[in-house]
Amino acid sequence: MNKIRIAIVEDDPDWLRGLVSYLGKQPDFEMVGQASSGKSGVELLERVEADVVLMDIMMSDSPEGIWATAEIVQCTGAKVIMLTSMEEKELIFEAFKVGAVDYMVKSNFSEIPQAIRNAYVNRSPIHPSVAEKMREEFRRLKHMEHEVRVKELRDLLTPMEIQVLDLIEKGHTQTQIAEIYVVSIRTIKVHVGNILRKLGSSSSKEAAQRAKDMGIF
Repeated sequence: MNKIRIAIVEDDPDWLRGLVSYLGKQPDFEMVGQASSGKSGVELLERVEADVVLMDIMMSDSPEGIWATAEIVQCTGAKVIMLTSMEEKELIFEAFKVGAVDYMVKSNFSEIPQAIRNAYVNRSPIHPSVAEKMREEFRRLKHMEHEVRVKELRDLLTPMEIQVLDLIEKGHTQTQIAEIYVVSIRTIKVHVGNILRKLGSSSSKEAAQRAKDMGIF
């Protein structure tokens, strides 16, 4: 049986010794090297062949593991599993963006052997705790995207145009709106024309519905 060749990049010597000892008891694992920094980890993978790399994400008080993972993924065929003591959503995203296949919290050390085996055979389900963090981040990014779109829409329209859209959405006719603001119907038609042009809508009701859906009222 071919053993899974494992390299570990970790700057905590106590955790490294414990992890090496723990994984060394697995009959299908072979430890091929250790490093204590991102730079030495990249250099290690230039010298030895590893199937799976366990990469500490935070080393020397910075996320060295991110750029080290990017280098290793680009230059070798090794699968990288990120290890961390934190569940930082931003770091989780960055880890997967540079090519990591899994992201494990160190306190879940008992699950690391199976994560290694899954990575080796290209079956790396995202850990449930990490998946939830990713869903939270997706929701946060979606909310931010919505806020940006609303701001863009508000910046595109004048305050008067927004008020006109609000009244249209509430069912008022252009004549009624002109009476409310004591202006000519022609003035309201100009506002409506500007709104349709800016929003690319085919009708005032469509534009009003879009504005309502965006939440600008």
